[in-house]
Amino acid sequence: MVPGVVSLAASSRRTLKHGDSFAMFDEFGDVLEVEHSPAGLFHHDTRFLSRLHFTLEGHRPLMLSSTVQTDNVTLDVDLTNPDIFDDGELRLAKDTFHVARAKFLWQASCFELFTVTSYAQSPTRLRLALDFAADFADLFEIRGYQRTRRGAVRTEVRGPAEIAFVYDSVDGVPRTTRICFSLTPSALETNRAQFELELGARQRRALGVTVHCEHGDAAAVDKRFFASLRRARRSQATARAGVPQIESSNSVFNTVLSRSAADLAMLMTETPHGPYPYAGVPWFSTAFGRDGLITALEMLWFDPSIARGVLRFLAAHQARAEDAAADMEPGKILHEVRECELARLGEVPFGRYYGSVDSTPLFVALAGQYWQRTRDRATLEELWPQVRAALEWIKRFGDRNGDGFIDYGRRRESGLRNQGWKDSEDAVFHADGSLAKAPIALCEVQGYTYLAYREAALVAYDLGEKQLSAELEEHAASRRRSGARTSAPMRSRSTAQASAAACAPRTPASCCSAAWCGRSAPRASSRASSAPSSSPAGESARWARTRSASTRPRTTTVRSGRTTTP
Repeated sequence: MVPGVVSLAASSRRTLKHGDSFAMFDEFGDVLEVEHSPAGLFHHDTRFLSRLHFTLEGHRPLMLSSTVQTDNVTLDVDLTNPDIFDDGELRLAKDTFHVARAKFLWQASCFELFTVTSYAQSPTRLRLALDFAADFADLFEIRGYQRTRRGAVRTEVRGPAEIAFVYDSVDGVPRTTRICFSLTPSALETNRAQFELELGARQRRALGVTVHCEHGDAAAVDKRFFASLRRARRSQATARAGVPQIESSNSVFNTVLSRSAADLAMLMTETPHGPYPYAGVPWFSTAFGRDGLITALEMLWFDPSIARGVLRFLAAHQARAEDAAADMEPGKILHEVRECELARLGEVPFGRYYGSVDSTPLFVALAGQYWQRTRDRATLEELWPQVRAALEWIKRFGDRNGDGFIDYGRRRESGLRNQGWKDSEDAVFHADGSLAKAPIALCEVQGYTYLAYREAALVAYDLGEKQLSAELEEHAASRRRSGARTSAPMRSRSTAQASAAACAPRTPASCCSAAWCGRSAPRASSRASSAPSSSPAGESARWARTRSASTRPRTTTVRSGRTTTP
């Protein structure tokens, strides 16, 4: 279990993300060490920068404004100097200098530009300083995990304007933080750089600072601030170019849509298999099976490329063997993947972890709905072996106690106790407060499984596998009958069937998820009962029309906060 020792509720954080890197700064744009704080610059769940403290004439400047821009690409901070006294005499009046900080993440690097403007009446010398450090702390270590061993960090001055922190890793993966300056510091130490700027009246000077995260054999490439910023903005614009834009006459609604689109774009990460929406910053900035699948399902009508990327990524990481430590079984779909040192060493089981009961049926359901939405036969045929393997997992491993319900139970104490969408240690409990014991069957998972069988039956029919389609329809019907039995008044308050056959209170979210799955399936009879004279093409078209109401993109008009569908 990862200890819960951190709260982010009271922090004034500024968050940036790109690819497998994310950063959390305070409102000044600094990183100040706080125990168990996720502040800093992270890459592959490892902190490559644990301290960054900017001072002006030995003092922390005054903040004027601090904003992450609406596109989530840049953090802009405006600062000024405070009144600075020397032996009781005012030496530098407040607001004499303005400092603009702009920073963004791009390709495993953090680019920052300090623009200093003088409003003094005469030439003035200004002393700036940056303090920095890199602890290479693992994200789970920051969350409170007590690790048994860690490597040493050494610092190297690699030139007049470059510092490197080198981590002697335990897992054998090279990790280095390189800090490069566009101006040569007047003094450069292993944890501090000082600059003395001569500024005339109304003169402006710029200082660039780039922090490169080097992980493994991939070395960061030095790039200029503005050239990299253009690439970052161009990349985001290209990714969103093919996505429909929604606009209404309600400004509040438009703001919500814009914020949501920007947040989703920030979480979207390019993988070798296509785009994948990472689960969230800071703790979950990686691929999670359930989160990616549900996001793809919700965005399918709007942007099916997300579903394609999610399906291909999860298919590539589908389990092919058994490993009790990772709750891995053949055909099972990934829960999460981590690249940090603790995961690679096996001290935490989350390197490739499969402790999720709902990812596998959701994978099958998404594959079917993606087919209905796009008719992308090439992708479907590429994924079909993995869909078949996922169906086999449901049949072979899904029902652990043979009671007809898909359930879960961790195979090692190091795994997650609860493996549904509520996966905290005490998430599933009985009315008296006692924790439910494995095997546990969640009501929404039964709905996901029913939906998976129905969607897979449609796909199998379209691929010409009529016998398999009929079998899957029968499995779906069996699941529906099981669900009807547990909907009787006596057991209508059950969300988890524990080993003791007691009932745990059900949450509205779980009920809604199960109901959504029931509505998604056509109410018509099974294809297996179709008259022999029906043509396969006609049957496929008929079933596609049945599904089209929930999968076909529609033109939506929004006026004064009300939505109508022509």
